[in-house]
Amino acid sequence: YFKRDADELESWINEKLQTASDESYRDPTNLQAKIQKHQAFEAEVAAHSNAIVHLDQIGYEMINQQHFATDVIRHRLDELHRLWELLLSKLADKGLKLQQALVLVQFQRQCDEVMFWIKDKEQLVATDEIGQDLEHVELLQRKFDEFQKDMASQESRIVDVNEQADQLIRDQHPELELVVKRKDELNESWQRLRQLTLLRQEKLFGAHEIQRFNRDANETIAWITEKDVVLSSDDYGRDLVSVQTLQRKHEGIERDLAALSDKVDTLGQEAHRLCGIHEDLADQTRAKHSEIVSTWEQLKSKALDRRRRLDESYLLHQFLADFRDLISWVHDMKAIISADELAKDVAGAEALLERHQEHWGEIDARADSFRVSGEAGHRLLEQNISRDEVNEKLIQLSNEKQSLTALWEDRRILYEQ
Repeated sequence: YFKRDADELESWINEKLQTASDESYRDPTNLQAKIQKHQAFEAEVAAHSNAIVHLDQIGYEMINQQHFATDVIRHRLDELHRLWELLLSKLADKGLKLQQALVLVQFQRQCDEVMFWIKDKEQLVATDEIGQDLEHVELLQRKFDEFQKDMASQESRIVDVNEQADQLIRDQHPELELVVKRKDELNESWQRLRQLTLLRQEKLFGAHEIQRFNRDANETIAWITEKDVVLSSDDYGRDLVSVQTLQRKHEGIERDLAALSDKVDTLGQEAHRLCGIHEDLADQTRAKHSEIVSTWEQLKSKALDRRRRLDESYLLHQFLADFRDLISWVHDMKAIISADELAKDVAGAEALLERHQEHWGEIDARADSFRVSGEAGHRLLEQNISRDEVNEKLIQLSNEKQSLTALWEDRRILYEQ
């Protein structure tokens, strides 16, 4: 029976040695199932350990009874124990290798997932898109902020993968070189992503500054254009009152322009600063600043021209108003002088002459008004303002004054006779 049982046990051990010696752990598929199968295999071997214990009992009993085949029995038992220990060793080794393979697969899966995430996000942060306007830039910034939150949460996964790698390195994993390589690749990709993130952050910050400048510039240009429409009016007043109203309105515009001048100066300083720190967008910034300066200079020129024209219009209408007042006064004075009737006696004649002399006092008192009006008219002629009309009024004013003086002189002679 001993030989039969020993042959059966040896055959069983050799069969199990083949199973324990296979390298199924090298194929990373279905590792969990392989580990479960191996655990069942280990349980089967452990359950079979009583077979060798039973053989030991029989064999040593035969040896103790000084069986004639004692040496053969002893040799057979030693060989079975060697095979059994070999089986246990192979089992332990295969179990270890399966666990190592599983840990490596889990490590590589983690690496692959993080690397996939990094590659996907690299496309996001490597883009050159910086927005067409302020609203677009702010939309891109919000997306980037969300990405940064996502990146912060991913950092813990990077730490976990590195800790797994370090543990595998400490454990002297059979695939040590692969582990080190994957760890280095992951960390290099992560650092590259961080660098791209910083560059993207700087680009978006710069784009936001540029687009904010563009928005302020466009608002300023729109404001200039709005004022340009007002200053392009060819209404310079129809009379003295309307001219004065337009002058007051223009003074309000000039106050607005003074405030706008500060805005233009500020934008100029900002353009200079932006060109210094965002050289890639300097041409665009300089072009926008040139547009501001050009429209601003045109507006200032128009404002000065309108101020000049309103001042000229004021001088003209002031002259015309004075002219009308003087002509009306001349006509009134002529009517008064002509209304006096001849005296019928000496006392009446003396009273008439005295009153007539008073009329001359009024005429003489108006001399300065005629002089001032005449000087104003000649200044208008020098500036070529409504030349024909002004010249006509000056002649008419001179004639009316001479006519009044002649009338007064004729009446004086008549009264003295």
